[in-house]
Amino acid sequence: MDHTRKKQLEEIGIDADSLLDRFMGNEGILLRFLKKFLNDGNYERLRTAAESGDMEEALAASHTLKGVAGNLSMTRLYDLLTCQVQLFRDEKPEEAVCMMDEITSVYESLIKGITNIIQDI
Repeated sequence: MDHTRKKQLEEIGIDADSLLDRFMGNEGILLRFLKKFLNDGNYERLRTAAESGDMEEALAASHTLKGVAGNLSMTRLYDLLTCQVQLFRDEKPEEAVCMMDEITSVYESLIKGITNIIQDI
């Protein structure tokens, strides 16, 4: 992976070295999985559940999205979702829902950044 692309990934909160390791250095597959993330429905599922007050669904969506973020080395998003999942499990749904603004900001930054990276290919 060239330095420019690696820097782009780091700037949007992705640990590029870890991500490359996860995909055994195969940049093509790595980029395909990042592209798939653009169509992942778990963020929307989380947002909708949080807005409607369905805390069980919000926990499930947050936990699933946390797994996706972890697998794609999206460290900022992963850390936020780890905290949110714990708040849901600790029966602190109001605090968990209050995290949505920050989660949304990081998520949207990832979507925008990945879209730009994919377009450059």
